[in-house]
Amino acid sequence: MAAQDTPRLELQNICHSFGSDAAVDGVSLRLHSGEVICLLGPSGCGKSTTLRIAAGVECQDTGAVLVDGKVVSDQTCHMPPENRSIGLMFQDFALFPHLDVGANIAFGLSGSRAEKKARVLTLLDRVELSGYAHKYPHELSGGEQQRVALARAVAPRPRVLLMDEPFSGLDDRLRDDVRDATLELLKDEGTAVLLVTHEPEEAMRMADQIALMRAGRIVQQGAPYNIYNAPKDREAAAFFSDINVVSGVVKNALTETPFGQFLVPGAVDGTEVEIIIRPQHLRLDFDRHGKGPNPTTQEGTPAKGVVARARYLGNHSLVEFEMAYDGSRLQVTVPGVFLPESGRVLWLSMRRDRCFVFPKT
Repeated sequence: MAAQDTPRLELQNICHSFGSDAAVDGVSLRLHSGEVICLLGPSGCGKSTTLRIAAGVECQDTGAVLVDGKVVSDQTCHMPPENRSIGLMFQDFALFPHLDVGANIAFGLSGSRAEKKARVLTLLDRVELSGYAHKYPHELSGGEQQRVALARAVAPRPRVLLMDEPFSGLDDRLRDDVRDATLELLKDEGTAVLLVTHEPEEAMRMADQIALMRAGRIVQQGAPYNIYNAPKDREAAAFFSDINVVSGVVKNALTETPFGQFLVPGAVDGTEVEIIIRPQHLRLDFDRHGKGPNPTTQEGTPAKGVVARARYLGNHSLVEFEMAYDGSRLQVTVPGVFLPESGRVLWLSMRRDRCFVFPKT
């Protein structure tokens, strides 16, 4: 294998249990220089345990951890964390309160005093904290502390940086700015980053690849666009956004829905299926003939819905309908302000090219 193809970090079939509970179950991934991979999933799915195993603060039961192609942990050896050239960054920042900003960033750096100072000043400029070298952590805001923690983490130029929910303590407005600044610095440094988060938006914003975890396993991995637009199953689709579920039974490769017959090629007669569509992909019409904007042949038969409630959510409105076909509830998002009164009849069209079809589980 060529040197440039050797992963900075590789996990090979990692398994780890706490008692009889399998926290990590056969996790494998490869992380290259300059790449950001997000371990995404709900609390308790094993993502933080996976990160701790990569760092060396937890020892796996089976499998191997490699850094730059060299085994640092398997069933015969376990290199301590401080020898792996892996940086760690957690949500509590963990800055030393008795050291000023400059000393915090310089902690762990090798080289001459002048070299350390130059590295500190360069990183302070990169995180937009020039002039803060002699301030102490208690004098900084949460966002400023996070930037200092980032500068300290990348100062020794680690091969890999492991980040566990590092932005969760910041308010939403500040979080976006700090995430963008963090991503820019990490890309410029060429750092390989493994980021743990439970927030799909954060993963979509930062990751080159998303590894979606569930019950200790990676159930799907891919680029954000692909994993969002081609989810493996209903749970994967629902993790990234609200969904509508239309149920049906297959007969002659077709299933009946409120929107007419829906083609389900290859499905066996009698199979129960779920057609998944996101609220933004349902279209509203004001009459049953589909006279709304941009009609397409992909939208099937308009279905009658009665407004149950409508809410304005800032940049869009969410309208919930009770469907005349079977009494089921479907939600539609509409850009801007659209608040029809309860009981109003509207007609919904379903974008068939934006639907996902899965067997009912």
